[in-house]
Amino acid sequence: MSTLGIDLAVRAAHVATLTNDQGDVIWSRRRFQSHPPDLAALSEAAGPASELTVVIEPTRNAWVVVAAHFRATGAKVGMVAPERSSDLRRYYKKHTKNDRLDSFVLSRVPLLHPEGLIEVAGLGPADPLRRAVRRRVRMVAERHACHQRIDSMLDLLGPAYNEALGTRDTKTVAVILERYGSPKSLRRLGISRLTDLVRRTSGGHFGADYAAGLLHAANEAIEL
Repeated sequence: MSTLGIDLAVRAAHVATLTNDQGDVIWSRRRFQSHPPDLAALSEAAGPASELTVVIEPTRNAWVVVAAHFRATGAKVGMVAPERSSDLRRYYKKHTKNDRLDSFVLSRVPLLHPEGLIEVAGLGPADPLRRAVRRRVRMVAERHACHQRIDSMLDLLGPAYNEALGTRDTKTVAVILERYGSPKSLRRLGISRLTDLVRRTSGGHFGADYAAGLLHAANEAIEL
């Protein structure tokens, strides 16, 4: 069994070191790029894929192509967990005055710190579903933050506004806050035009009662 430690780079060449099951170096500091000829040559130099463990560190998205190549060959690919990676960096900085997890250190992780390895079972950011889920999570978080900001601004207008507007998930609320965020502009609109507006934007769900509640909230805000 052998371990291939790869010090990944974003733009520069990657560096690889191969060690045996005792941690002895077979060859070291081999430079390569994430191009098919380089990866194929590296695989050949590393020996049988069934006896190879590749150890990498999550460096931006540079790890995805390398991990995909070695997984396709049948090698086992392990990643140093980010929280363990920071611990290792602090240790090596203390004892070697160098906090880099270079290819030699990575090649010895299975011997020195096996519990710090996570087997790569997918391609992370290259997985379309994972990308979509992460994007949705960000959008939901941004949407929630927007709702909180709107709620905090409505508190400045007066307590009646929150009760009058109800849920924030309607087109009607968005239109009213965008066009008539000022209580004075809302009052100038008048009950008739406001009723037509809320009825049109809500598809008939809201009517005169909803408009009257909004005007009451505007009048109370002006009085306050």
